[in-house]
Amino acid sequence: MLVACGGKKKDATPYVPVTVKPPEDKGWKFETTPSFADEFDNTGLPLADNWMYDTGGSGWGNNELQYYTNTTNNAEVKNGMLTITAKKETMAGMGYTSSRMVSKFEHSLLYGRVEVRAKLPSGRGTWPAIWMLPDGYVYGAWPKSGEIDIMEHVGYDPNAVHFSTHTEVNNGGNSKTSTKMIETAMTDFHNYRVDWTPYAVRGYYDDDLVFTYINTGKGSSLWPFDQKFHLLLNIAVGGNWGGIKGVDDTVFPAAMQVDYVHFYKMIPQ
Repeated sequence: MLVACGGKKKDATPYVPVTVKPPEDKGWKFETTPSFADEFDNTGLPLADNWMYDTGGSGWGNNELQYYTNTTNNAEVKNGMLTITAKKETMAGMGYTSSRMVSKFEHSLLYGRVEVRAKLPSGRGTWPAIWMLPDGYVYGAWPKSGEIDIMEHVGYDPNAVHFSTHTEVNNGGNSKTSTKMIETAMTDFHNYRVDWTPYAVRGYYDDDLVFTYINTGKGSSLWPFDQKFHLLLNIAVGGNWGGIKGVDDTVFPAAMQVDYVHFYKMIPQ
């Protein structure tokens, strides 16, 4: 019931703030056998049972310059390796092509470990990512339902590799982010990993802890990470971050190679 200004009910119960107890870190472990794995041992397109694609050239909310395809022109498996290639070529009005692969939702996780072994592309204007989005946007459109960036890299800053989370409160330039300098990120394969539990999102590069984001128990605006998420692999070209210093067309074709993708379920306690 609303009380008019200046009035007060004498028997009103004093307001007591509600205290939400943050979740306890129970030291969760993960299964040792993957619930989903792709070793990329086939030849040709990535396995249809494992992957689908985001396609098109809409700019993807970041003023990106590429058109994403679903063909071996931009995503191909051979010799035990997935190669995603961004190319300087025109398609549907966009000046570049690339691929944005999405793991099938039947493989999605609610809490678990995701590990990807990859070698990154080089060159100004490239913007590769290994990242996760929710299967269903139950808390609303981005960023309300969350995003986990296991690895992001922009070619104009070649040795810096970034792990981030995005939420309703912390997104864009206000996102929670950690950066590790990996001088061989573009010449050697490295392991990019997230360990995700009800207590925290933790990021590891080559088994070194680089990022921790803790669930404070204050609701979905800070912790939307209680829903199933899937994995994305892509190379964007240009855009609001990747294109800050322009695009060097001499670096194309530019490729990200992926040795494997592993999902491990969290063991409940």
